[in-house]
Amino acid sequence: MSFWIFMAVLGSAFLHALWNSLIKVGASRMGAMVILSIGEIPIGLAVIALRPSLSWGVAPWVIAAGCAHFFYKFFLTYAYERGDLSRVYPIARGAAPLVVGVVSGFLLADVINPMEYAGIAVLGGGILLMAQGVFAQGENRKLIPFALGSAGATACYTLIDGSGARISGDAVAYVAWVFVADGILFALGMLLWKGAAVLPREPRSWGIGMVAAAASFGAYGVSVWAMTKAPIAVVAALRETSILFAVLIGWLVFGEAMTRGKALAAAIILGGVMLTRLG
Repeated sequence: MSFWIFMAVLGSAFLHALWNSLIKVGASRMGAMVILSIGEIPIGLAVIALRPSLSWGVAPWVIAAGCAHFFYKFFLTYAYERGDLSRVYPIARGAAPLVVGVVSGFLLADVINPMEYAGIAVLGGGILLMAQGVFAQGENRKLIPFALGSAGATACYTLIDGSGARISGDAVAYVAWVFVADGILFALGMLLWKGAAVLPREPRSWGIGMVAAAASFGAYGVSVWAMTKAPIAVVAALRETSILFAVLIGWLVFGEAMTRGKALAAAIILGGVMLTRLG
């Protein structure tokens, strides 16, 4: 991997942590997520306009992925309403490959090697340690099921996207369509459920939401590009440094408490994720 690809992947990891942190800005986490979803639609349509058309056979995969993203955002939003970025993000991000690894080993034909088993074990320990910190520090315990729900939805769309992108023959166009479906489903769903009051009125909130949408697409786009230039496993592992970025942003920008236990748990989760990616 060249130096510039290395830096690009680190930038992708930072962008992923950045858009998550922007959801924490302002009074309404749900409002911020709805604005982000609205912003995803024109970004996806702009990319689609530049790509060859996909066959209709990809539509079920796009819709399924959009539904999985809906639940990912839903659970993540409620987790952020109840807990710190530096607590929620490592659990939500770290538990996803744990779920994928377990499902792949028991329900799919994939073969799990010893290093991946080690990564799953390390991940489990790190997540348990991070969850234990919630009880020890007297934090809102409801963040745990919502963070784990987000991780489960992430695992679902990861498995869906893996097949959908291959069937489409054009991963970039496929991701753009998923962004459009995801944006429409979440924004429309929340507006129908909560009404127009869910949308913040301040221009600043809309600006932050649009920046988050661009960062979200940029994070994914850069990582997909990097995977065409360097080994996929190495890129995937390096991208998980987003966990470190999220913990640092939570601590340095939002002033969240950084105990030794939280820092250790985040480091263990990061190490476990890298083991599963490089296995």
